Amino acid sequence: MMLKTSHGVLALAASAAAILWIGQYTDIDLRLADMVFDRARGVFPWQHAWFAEQFNHVIMKALLSCLAGAAIVLAVRDAWRPHLHWAPTRRLGMRVLGMSAVSVPVVISLLKRASTSHCPWDLERYGGSAPYIRLLEMMPAGVDAGHCLPGGHASSALWLIALSAFWWPEQPRKAFGVAILAMVFALAVGFVQQLRGAHFLTHTLWSAWIACVLLMANYLLAKRQIFGYSSVPRNAALLKQ
Repeated sequence: MMLKTSHGVLALAASAAAILWIGQYTDIDLRLADMVFDRARGVFPWQHAWFAEQFNHVIMKALLSCLAGAAIVLAVRDAWRPHLHWAPTRRLGMRVLGMSAVSVPVVISLLKRASTSHCPWDLERYGGSAPYIRLLEMMPAGVDAGHCLPGGHASSALWLIALSAFWWPEQPRKAFGVAILAMVFALAVGFVQQLRGAHFLTHTLWSAWIACVLLMANYLLAKRQIFGYSSVPRNAALLKQ
């Protein structure tokens, strides 16, 4: 995400095309879901496993939600009464992190509610009742929307990619490394949901793509001080006069 704007836009366009191609013109989603589905018993063995259902989906989500809440509180607190000892990069980073902690889960959740795609465990192929419909295909008449794309659970961790804003642009390698580590962690959180039959691979990839779009937008908005407070506290500026 933390590249020059033109490079970032090109990277996002290319990755969107790649994800769309995977979902629309390959069977990678189905093949991966087939690998974790037990046809003999007609179930996804990981669906109710403690690690997947309780730890990853409940406990991990709760911990990440607490972290997101803390980031939001710190960002709002600094906006209301700026910390005089904070460096501009720290203030900008916290601003981007707080904005992302709100926007990434909310936007992905709203898009999920508006989607027609079904989760694997709802499909006829895996013992459910819904047909498998690709992203650009129309849902047959009489079939209820599935509300399963993009993957919602991964969004509880994807906002952590915004941590890279604390080191951009002064330390681009470190910023990029932090972004990659956060992305890997978030994809792992989403992958466990795939093991349960809750999502396809492209559901998680679209969540990651949407998060990157939002993070880039949040960084640009914060950098341009759209929301009214400078990277330098007003009180500090007055003291220098």
